[in-house]
Amino acid sequence: MDSGLENVVAAETILSDVDGLNGRLVIRGWPVETLAASMAFEDAAHLLWQDLFADLPDVPALGAQLGAARVAVAARLKDIPDGLDVISGLRVGWSLLPDEETLDSAVLLAAAAPVLTAAAIRRGRGLAPVAPDADISQSADFLRMLTGDMPDPAAARALDAYLVTVCDHGLNASTFAARVVASTRAGLVSAAVAGLSALKGPLHGGAPGPVLDMVDAIGAPENAEDWIDGALSRGDRLMGFGHRVYRVRDPRADALKAAVARLPGTAGRIAFAEHVERAVLGRLAQKYPQRRLETNVEFYTALLLEALGLPREAFTPVFACGRILGWTAHAREQIGEGRLVRPRSVYRGPVPVAA
Repeated sequence: MDSGLENVVAAETILSDVDGLNGRLVIRGWPVETLAASMAFEDAAHLLWQDLFADLPDVPALGAQLGAARVAVAARLKDIPDGLDVISGLRVGWSLLPDEETLDSAVLLAAAAPVLTAAAIRRGRGLAPVAPDADISQSADFLRMLTGDMPDPAAARALDAYLVTVCDHGLNASTFAARVVASTRAGLVSAAVAGLSALKGPLHGGAPGPVLDMVDAIGAPENAEDWIDGALSRGDRLMGFGHRVYRVRDPRADALKAAVARLPGTAGRIAFAEHVERAVLGRLAQKYPQRRLETNVEFYTALLLEALGLPREAFTPVFACGRILGWTAHAREQIGEGRLVRPRSVYRGPVPVAA
């Protein structure tokens, strides 16, 4: 038995390969660093969905479908109760969509994610939602719906880099949950809601916000070593470091660090974060000399989303705005397998006594 399932192969996939020993992530034949530097959200959607939906159009037409779907979803915002946190608003909004296995369902899910997330953030600030603009890119429209203003192209490009970087990552907990639900033929919406519910857990998708809490608590470079020593002596987890799969540096960390660096006004924040990163890595190497605890995706995710003006409580839903591409692709791949996921368990309870 392998209680964490690390050594259990549960699926064959054409979507992504996570090489934890060598620090490499390949998404449908592309290194993640190349995707982050060159692809928009619409390109990544086309890349992941190709061969899985027979009616998938070319990238410009797919972008137009996403834009039209954002407008359609916005008309249903009135059906979502007030008072929900951001991730609950996304989960409830998704659950109202038609639960089918079609490209239309996948497009609606992907388009709904930024509409619902931006609306929930604005509602939390006492502001009315901003209507989508179907004629601009998904990332640009996300930032526009968040702020009410057309974003700088550099900001939209940085958000593209983030969403593409996190669009898929092997058979992680949320993707596996989505595949299990898809195997029952429940529909893509049900699979996506399952994925989001798994992502919500603090052991999976909840780390970027606490990264900023740590950086802010340190406050200044000269405080780093003492703060880190205190945290380690208390047994606190240092957020943004260590990964279940990677035994070397997470390749997504440098892809996102490069994306942050392209944003104006971030040089000072990056320099401070680099100092904290070096101090943490040094202390972890001293405390755990037999383990490789390296920087993971959450560390520079936190800096990027902060620079784009997103609140910390929205970091996990924004992650889902990118990962919905992987969840829907894996769901379709699992549906094509035509097999219900049904693992076995080992019974350790009491045994009836024969009469």
